[in-house]
Amino acid sequence: MPQVSMSQWVSDINAGKLASFPTDTVPALAAQPHQGDRIFAFKQRALTKPLILMAAQWTDLLPYVVGTPSEIDQWQTLTRQHWPGPLTLVLPASDRVPIAINPLQTGTVGIRIPNHPIALALLRQTGALATTSVNRSGEPALLTLTEIEQRFPELLTLSASARSSLSKDARSPEPSSSGTPSTVVQWVSTTRTWQILRQGGVILDSSLS
Repeated sequence: MPQVSMSQWVSDINAGKLASFPTDTVPALAAQPHQGDRIFAFKQRALTKPLILMAAQWTDLLPYVVGTPSEIDQWQTLTRQHWPGPLTLVLPASDRVPIAINPLQTGTVGIRIPNHPIALALLRQTGALATTSVNRSGEPALLTLTEIEQRFPELLTLSASARSSLSKDARSPEPSSSGTPSTVVQWVSTTRTWQILRQGGVILDSSLS
């Protein structure tokens, strides 16, 4: 698929196509949340590995989670420190989370706001998207647009002019993906504490609470 403008990218992903966009960690493979099953099929991904939701703002993610006002306040204490950034929160899922994101319906959903100007600009237009890394399951994540287009030419990607216009400063090089995955923490409702599932781009202390 040829590279497209921002408006075409948004229109096509809203129409059900799979797309890729850069983030601060690794480039994302994305679809509308209710079409997450297309990502599982594309990646040949095990249904035991849920997708995560990315968005540009907390209010776009809040409908997908459920918690008491006190819990939500604790969650936001952490997000205010590390979002946008490489931190994924695994929280209790609301009934709005499609089965297509978490086929085994474990009752949780991963959410993140990436720290990348292009990702944020696109997500402001689309709302929350189901995402994962761009690769077949078991293979390394692809880190550059060139690699993605060579390996998966059918994926929707942004044109160079669109990427430049969406960067914070068009005179500077586009921010690159770090290649380091996000840190993943899960909220444990019974103890009202965090459990670190993976240390990644954000280093958190094991005593985090």
